[in-house]
Amino acid sequence: MPQVQSTLAKLSLCRTPALGGHIYECSTCDHRVVVNNSCGDRHCPQCSGAKRRDWLASSAKLLLPGVTYYQVVFTIPDRLSSLALGNRKEMFNLLFRSAWQALKQTIQDEQQFEAAAVMMLHTWNQQLDAHVHVHAIVPVGGPSLKSPDQWKTACPPGHETQNRFWLVDADVLRLAFRTTFLAGLRRLQARGELKLDGEWSPLQNAAAFEDWLKPLESVKWVTYIQAPPTPDTTPDQVLKYLARYMTGGPISDRRLVRHEDGHVTFSARKGTQAGGDADDVEEVMLPGVEFVRRWTMHILPKGYTKTRRFGGYSNHHRKRYMTACRELLPTGEPAPETLPAIPIAAGVQEYRCPKCESLLTGTSSTGTLLTLTSRTDRPGWQTVMSGPQRPDWYDDG
Repeated sequence: MPQVQSTLAKLSLCRTPALGGHIYECSTCDHRVVVNNSCGDRHCPQCSGAKRRDWLASSAKLLLPGVTYYQVVFTIPDRLSSLALGNRKEMFNLLFRSAWQALKQTIQDEQQFEAAAVMMLHTWNQQLDAHVHVHAIVPVGGPSLKSPDQWKTACPPGHETQNRFWLVDADVLRLAFRTTFLAGLRRLQARGELKLDGEWSPLQNAAAFEDWLKPLESVKWVTYIQAPPTPDTTPDQVLKYLARYMTGGPISDRRLVRHEDGHVTFSARKGTQAGGDADDVEEVMLPGVEFVRRWTMHILPKGYTKTRRFGGYSNHHRKRYMTACRELLPTGEPAPETLPAIPIAAGVQEYRCPKCESLLTGTSSTGTLLTLTSRTDRPGWQTVMSGPQRPDWYDDG
């Protein structure tokens, strides 16, 4: 698969001499520091901090004071995971659309206010297996659909009056999501837009496809609605959680435990359900080849956008929606800036000499400031992959 090979090749060359770099010198002790260029690929665990920061900053502007925000997770059943991996763009798009349509319709029917959501795609669980789902950040209120000059906050039905937190009926939302997704899947198959080759070829037949889908109509799909876990939880904390998955692949370096005898060991929470106990952690050991196979399952199609905004947050409606919200809310003011500054990543701007007193972090106030003496821009990938430093296993044919 060209996209997988290209991504792995870029990651293997990240911050190596093959990509050029910068040379810094210390005027006090003549110490030299070489900082190689990064690959910039969104799947790279070392890169794209600026993209995460930009997404976090732009999404934070959507938060309004005095408004509660819920996290809603929509997950497709494991039975569909393999089909999704073979039809990533089509199935991921369908997941986004179905989740939003179900959420929008349920909020309109039960709460009668204009809905909005920021959604982000995840394709893995803690063991790096396929576990395709989207996270949505949803305000629990908005301009009333019946009286547009009034603000409407979600409230539980009469029999749920003791429930302090409420968005919509989870069972109704779950059913709407399942119905919408399966209807969309049938349309994709009928139009011939699904890749059904090899072991999947029998499903090219409409009757066989329907028989294969039938069991999914009777199972309970996972739609998880999470209110703020504590009164002190702020909505930007949820955004910061999602921002970690904006780039960098399915596992962070801090979860890697060891690599010995051709096996990779990493830590993982037990279970796959949203809201699991973060303290319930186990070590998972995989053969190196299997670890790489699982990791590469989550490489997205080239140019695919994994975060989207819907309803009042969409590009078409955002200005009008945010203006109306600020006018209708009691404070009438934008949300205060609560996000902490993101420190400069190593290799970005300035350094102080590690040999003189400080470590190479760019944040210490001691040590001589290094001077940039040489700079080589990163060459184009076509040049790199046709040169002598490309990986031995790379096939450009």
